[in-house]
Amino acid sequence: MGLISELKLAVPWGHIAAKAWGSLQGPPVLCLHGWLDNANSFDRLIPLLPQDFYYVAMDFGGHGLSSHYRPGVPYYHQTFVSEIRRVVAGGIVGGMFSCIFPEMVNKLILLDSPLLLLESNEVENLLTYKQRAIEHMLQVEASQEPSRVYSLKQLLQRLLKSNSHLNEECGELLLQRGTTKVAAGRGLRCPRPLYICHYSY
Repeated sequence: MGLISELKLAVPWGHIAAKAWGSLQGPPVLCLHGWLDNANSFDRLIPLLPQDFYYVAMDFGGHGLSSHYRPGVPYYHQTFVSEIRRVVAGGIVGGMFSCIFPEMVNKLILLDSPLLLLESNEVENLLTYKQRAIEHMLQVEASQEPSRVYSLKQLLQRLLKSNSHLNEECGELLLQRGTTKVAAGRGLRCPRPLYICHYSY
């Protein structure tokens, strides 16, 4: 089953990118990637699935080819849930969406997803995590460091080092949609093209 289209859906901060396979007349299946992944996560899976469905894989904001949020807006799972609501109509986000909007979901398939239930002693850890995430975001925002550029080989090495469950082929798939090619700067000689990663590894 070949890719039939690349999609761009307008949102207030830019656009949400998506890609689609299958028949427009078939029942729709929304495919949601994991944290720091993108719609290319489904490139090898979709051809193995029944061909009488319409599969749409979206890039969450700041992932893949979707627009980044405005400065100061944090990336939370709950924010991704609102993105799905804009588009509709895996993971933790898909489960949260199906709980909040059960009337919009016929079936839910989760792969390698943690349970949504929290023990009482985990709530404190979750709050600490959220506090640290906000503080980190504010520090990064204040530093205003210029974007770093890497060769694709360097980015692949960084990605695989940070994600031991990925193999080289899967890493290359994610980087196809998770990087932007940039021109070499003045006085910079590089035998290979340089890229900016859409998110940090």
